[in-house]
Amino acid sequence: MKNKKDTISYIVILLLVLIIKFYVVTPIKVNGDSMYSTLKDKEIMILNELYYRFHDIKRFDIVVLKYNKSKLIKRVIGLPGEKIKYEDEKLYVNDEVIEEDFVHKYTKDFDISKFGDKVPEDSYFVMGDNRSNSLDSRSFGFVKKKDILGRAKIVIFPFKAIRTVK
Repeated sequence: MKNKKDTISYIVILLLVLIIKFYVVTPIKVNGDSMYSTLKDKEIMILNELYYRFHDIKRFDIVVLKYNKSKLIKRVIGLPGEKIKYEDEKLYVNDEVIEEDFVHKYTKDFDISKFGDKVPEDSYFVMGDNRSNSLDSRSFGFVKKKDILGRAKIVIFPFKAIRTVK
């Protein structure tokens, strides 16, 4: 009788672990230098796939998105309904300067006019922190909310680099 209870307990635990792994949090590997110096190539992060079911996507969140058949890690810069531009190294949202409280590389002047006047509803404008070496919304345009897989905030590998990122 006890052996059967133990077996059932192990099966339940295994199922819970699998459900959490596949539907709640997933490891995601940083590929390349587009988020340098915030994130480094080959670091492994935790992707929280449920976070945005209960919270809004905010400016400067680090998100994982689907792009073609790959996953990209980028920072949210523009929210739905906003006009975005960079001029003289400053971010302007709806013509107001917004301070960026994270380290990023030099940003060339640009605006979103080649994609539209404003970020469409249910879409976001994303960029890498390594602005001169990033495939991001400046190239492929706005990202639909449905293509954002979740938020990435915790680096778990290498172990000496475990941290939360801003």
